[in-house]
Amino acid sequence: MERFFKPKRVRSGESSNEPNISEPVQNQSCVELNLNDIVSDPGLRKSVEKFDISLRDHVRREYLTRGPCQPIGHMYPKTSFGQQHRSFQDIWYQKFVWLEYSISKDAAFCFWCFLFKTQNKGGRYAEDAFTKTGFNNWKKAMERFNEHIGAVNSCHNDARIQFESFQDQRHSVSNVLRSCGREIDIAYRTRLTAALDVTRFLLKQGLAFRGNDESTSSSNRGNFLELFDWYSQRNTEIFEVVNQNAPANNQLTSPMIQKDLAHACASEITSVIINDIGDNYFSLIVDESRDSSVKEQMGVVLRYVNKEGRVIERFLAIVHVSDTTSLCLKDAIDSLFAQHGLSLSKLRGQGYDGASNMRGEFNGLKALILQENPYAMYIHCFAHQLQLVIVAVAKGNIIISEFFVYVSMIVNLTGVSCKRRDQLRQIEHDKIVALLDSGDIISGKGKNQETSLARPGDTRWGSHYLTLLRLSSMWASVIGILGNIQDDASTSDNRGMARGLIDRMNDYEFVFALHLMKYLLGITNDLSLVLQQRDQNIVQAMSLIDTMKSQLQDFREEGWQIILDEVNNFCELNMIPVIDMEDSIAIRGNARRSRRGQTITNFHHYRVEIFCEVLFLKLLFHYICYLLADFLSY
Repeated sequence: MERFFKPKRVRSGESSNEPNISEPVQNQSCVELNLNDIVSDPGLRKSVEKFDISLRDHVRREYLTRGPCQPIGHMYPKTSFGQQHRSFQDIWYQKFVWLEYSISKDAAFCFWCFLFKTQNKGGRYAEDAFTKTGFNNWKKAMERFNEHIGAVNSCHNDARIQFESFQDQRHSVSNVLRSCGREIDIAYRTRLTAALDVTRFLLKQGLAFRGNDESTSSSNRGNFLELFDWYSQRNTEIFEVVNQNAPANNQLTSPMIQKDLAHACASEITSVIINDIGDNYFSLIVDESRDSSVKEQMGVVLRYVNKEGRVIERFLAIVHVSDTTSLCLKDAIDSLFAQHGLSLSKLRGQGYDGASNMRGEFNGLKALILQENPYAMYIHCFAHQLQLVIVAVAKGNIIISEFFVYVSMIVNLTGVSCKRRDQLRQIEHDKIVALLDSGDIISGKGKNQETSLARPGDTRWGSHYLTLLRLSSMWASVIGILGNIQDDASTSDNRGMARGLIDRMNDYEFVFALHLMKYLLGITNDLSLVLQQRDQNIVQAMSLIDTMKSQLQDFREEGWQIILDEVNNFCELNMIPVIDMEDSIAIRGNARRSRRGQTITNFHHYRVEIFCEVLFLKLLFHYICYLLADFLSY
């Protein structure tokens, strides 16, 4: 941490009791290190000399933290030497700790010479074969490695001495020149430990560090500074070294130190995850999305079995990618694996969404990984497949698709502001109180709690089931709030929309679609929840699959009368006109132009064009059978 401290300015007559920890380079330069320039693969790095002189120690420390690139377990390609085929060997890492391997160049490099490539006493520089171009003559590997080490005064040994000195900061020249006693050293450690404790707490809770105004006159200086001050005031030992005896050049609470502490915590957590995986097999879960700055980010999660036999999922990193093409994602994964010493040969599973760049049969990320490792089985999320089935059904019938559009409009209009949400809760509350007083409903744990309309999500079709349940139970309250919007809305657009939605909700076809989809989503909801469980019970899931198949079959054969009775009772309860199934209606829709002008009965419209078309849709059972067969085989 010493590189982050600026030299203390001692006023006249004032003495300093803090170690003279300074970073004169950062005081003179505003150049900042871009961590994207720190590349783990030695064949893709740029030399330390190409960095700004004020950043070179920072660069060396970053590489020192990551260590040499040694992808143990990697499937090294073989090179022909006459009639012999040789390749790089993992066992060489044990004998030569400085040895690195570049996956991109299939070559060996020297980690020490890369960091400290200097001229020795004889005027000779470290050879380029181990610092720039790489060495790949595996037939003479051991001989060349020993030649590279050379005599006591070789370039390699000079780099080793500088490497060891750079590691041992306590015996560096800057530290030796400091005339600080043990007491001052302990005070510094106490301040650093307190700052680290605050950092760990904020990271664990996912809270922001910085504040809008961090000046001493501010009433709220941000989470880090406020929590650090609160922590020091409740610990006498910390209070003495932070508030009473802290030197004027104390920088442990500066933004740069905060970032470095957070980075150190992230590195330690990642190291624990990698060590926990060890040399075991693991699976890869990847998804991409855009952040608030409209940059493509790829989230990487590893799934493995730990030493105790438990299945563990750990978030590894968020990687910035220039685009979301399969080749770009593959390169990003290779770079991430090389950085953390993971091998693609240990991959035994990969899970992505259904996008073509992820699961494409020929050029998708799945296919690119299978070309290198045929054992990395791709598995699509079963819960996601079930949701796609429901989406296909909803979009396969124009009436059902239109129904969900109106449901979204109702939820958005009634919940667009806090005022309308509060009005909806109040109307529902008054209705429940009236029913409790009349004895129509009873109170109890989990019964008749305060609720509101749930907003459905397009990527989570299970949320539509909760939306339909809430809409049916709060029907009268929703009608009431829409009536208030129609009467009191400030714009004619909102008044017209509210009136149109009221008319739509009082339509028999809307009520019929509501009960039909609520019943179908209810059948699949239990299975969807089981498939999303972290500790999935395969026996329970298989039992629910059989139950769902049986319920769907029974509903296809006998569900018409059940739905019809529920819809009629609901309409009578909410004063919605009930239609006569024997009445005739005109054929609607451009899809039947050849039959325009003809009439059909209400029974044909609701039984055939809605009920049967949804339940007997070949696409529905095709996808469901595919899902069940795939799930059972897995």
